[in-house]
Amino acid sequence: MQIFEYGEKEIEYLKSKDKKLGAAIEKIGMIKRKITPDPFEALVWIIIGQQISTKAAETVWNRLFSLLGVITAESIDKISLSDIQGCGMTLRKAGYIKGVASAAISGEINFNELYDLSDEEIIKKLSSLNGIGVWTAEMLLISSLCRPDVVSYGDLAIRRGMMKLYSLKELPKKKFDMYRKRYSPYGSVASLYLWALSVI
Repeated sequence: MQIFEYGEKEIEYLKSKDKKLGAAIEKIGMIKRKITPDPFEALVWIIIGQQISTKAAETVWNRLFSLLGVITAESIDKISLSDIQGCGMTLRKAGYIKGVASAAISGEINFNELYDLSDEEIIKKLSSLNGIGVWTAEMLLISSLCRPDVVSYGDLAIRRGMMKLYSLKELPKKKFDMYRKRYSPYGSVASLYLWALSVI
């Protein structure tokens, strides 16, 4: 299993910038967050996981994997929409996955080239696809490309973790951005801890 790599440098920086986050890091310890190095496979996983629990997403993923053997643009292109839907997802999600596969095959999105693009370029490119918004692209930046400075305002759990950390009743975008800038350039590590805090 590959994990999001970080260490003392990131932890010490975040502790020096934010005492409350530092205390949470101390309490929680190191987090081993699984990554999916292949960005196409990771994007399919993120689409499956949109608005459902991790357990439900794993069930759907395992069915799709059993059906295909390997999750690639080519293997998805060969099966029908109803085959994908039959793995336990909505027709809409199945359509998004088909669309991502078509974009990869046509060369509209070269998934291998994503490594060379900036975060903003990746978000813009992926957001042009049906069913892929900023949040989905930001999740890919963390969970596949291991980009170091991503804190997603669109992620409910991250916002919940932030509100819990700072004992906030509400979290306007301006306040969120203030914290996000404070964590930079190691926002992704802060995100790991905000996720953890959201479920404690």
